[in-house]
Order: sequence, then C-alpha cells, then structure tokens
Amino acid sequence: MAQPEFEIPKLSRGGIFGVGGIIILVLLLILVWKSSKNIGYGEAGVLFKTFGQGVVTDEPPLGEGFHIIAPWNKVEKYNTKQQELFQKDMTVLSSNGLEINLDISVLYQPDLKNLGKLHQTKGTSYVETVIAPQIRAVTRSVVGRYTPEQLYSSKRDAIQNEIYGEMKIELEKQFVQLNAVLVRNVTLPVKIKNYIEKKLGQEQETLEYEFRLEKAKKEAERQKIDAEGKAAANKILSASLTDKILKEKGIEATLQLSKSPNSKVVVIGGADGMPLILGNQ
Repeated sequence: MAQPEFEIPKLSRGGIFGVGGIIILVLLLILVWKSSKNIGYGEAGVLFKTFGQGVVTDEPPLGEGFHIIAPWNKVEKYNTKQQELFQKDMTVLSSNGLEINLDISVLYQPDLKNLGKLHQTKGTSYVETVIAPQIRAVTRSVVGRYTPEQLYSSKRDAIQNEIYGEMKIELEKQFVQLNAVLVRNVTLPVKIKNYIEKKLGQEQETLEYEFRLEKAKKEAERQKIDAEGKAAANKILSASLTDKILKEKGIEATLQLSKSPNSKVVVIGGADGMPLILGNQ
C-alpha cells in the first residue's frame, strides 16, 4: 500500500513578516527592560561598564530617578541615607585589665562623591568588612586608656569623642562618612560597680564638707573685716573729738535748748565749765 504523503504548510510572506515583527518587538522590549534603571529615594547607582573601564569611579554616581544605560552594562544600587549600626555587649578591657561591656551605636552613610571607589574596593558588604571591625578595634584601643571609674562617671563623653575622632579618620580613608558615635551603656562587674558607687558617695560627702568649711571661713573673714572697719572708724572719730570741739558742741546744744518755749533754769558753771540747763519737768 502506498504511504500517505504529508505536506509541510507553507507560510505566506505576510505570515513570515508577522512572526518576525513579534520577535523583533519582544527583543526590543527585552532591550528596553535591560537598559532602563530606576534609582529610588535615598539611593545612588554605581555604573559598571562591561566593555569599558569596569566600575566608573571618575564620574558622579547615578542619582534618583529613571536612567537608560547600555544593556550590557550593570548598575549597583547603594542606600545613601544615614544608617545606624548597633553593637551590643561589646567586651573590652580597661587600663587595669578589667572586663567592661559597652553598647555602642554608629551613625554612618557612604561617601557619595566616592561611591564608585567604595564599590570598587569594598563592595556592598562594606558595613561588615569596614565599619564593624573599626568599631571593635578603635573602641578597645580608646577604652584601654581609662580606668573603670573614669568610664563609669566623668570620662564617658571624652571616651565617646575619642572613639568618634579616631574612627572618622579611618573610615574616611575607606570612603565611608561617619556622622556620630554614641556610647549608650557601660556595664561593669557588680563588685566594681558597688565599689565605685561607694567611692563616689564618699567623695561627694567630702566635697560637701569642704564646701561648708570654706563657707564658714569666708563668713568669719567677712565678720573680721567688718569689725576691723568699725574699730578703725571709731578710732578716727575718737581722735577727732578734742575737748574744745566737745565744748563747742555743748554750747551749741545749750543755745538750741535755751530757745525752747519750755520753762528751764540755766546754771552757769556746770561740769567742765559748761552751762547746765534744768527744765521744769
């Protein structure tokens, strides 16, 4: 028996053009999709040129908004807003070798003008490879210069500022901007904490006692100066009151009394030769 013959359907010229148009359209859509990049709020993009220089470091990063790039190139997005890295219960040693636990917050963001260099040298994991190790290294170095008493009381702000200053210098070299370092908590061994609190209480009592002594001393000096001033004034007054002046003042008083309308008796030749006026009362 003769086998049936199957004929392959032939596409018309219009059908071929239709399929080709669909393929071209799909390729164009893929090309547009691969070429378009949207940079969101608080982000920036680092361009990587596959057939060029690689990571672009000599041009500003791509800013927020829509961008068209060559489909064979790549864009890596970075969060450029201020971010926080919190390190809890970091164990460090004081100057006398005692263990101290610190809670530290670091506020940072990538250096925008050097974002390409950051991507080229550190990559998107720069927080783990750059910032976290610097926190541990610098904190241990700075805290190791102080005693537990200083950490617990008067020197916390100074320690915080030193950590910030030293970290800032190191992170700037690695294209990261440091905004602040906050020492949130200092935990000492219980015995050391109790000892420090007792010592601080005794120091406060001593300061209060010294303040009272100083206040009493100043009051005594004030009274002494006041008494010396009065004594000097009385001495000057006594020296100026001679017998003639006293007699003159007595005569003036007698004359004033004699003018009074009240009845009186004037006796001449009283004590010290002064007139003596006797009233009718």
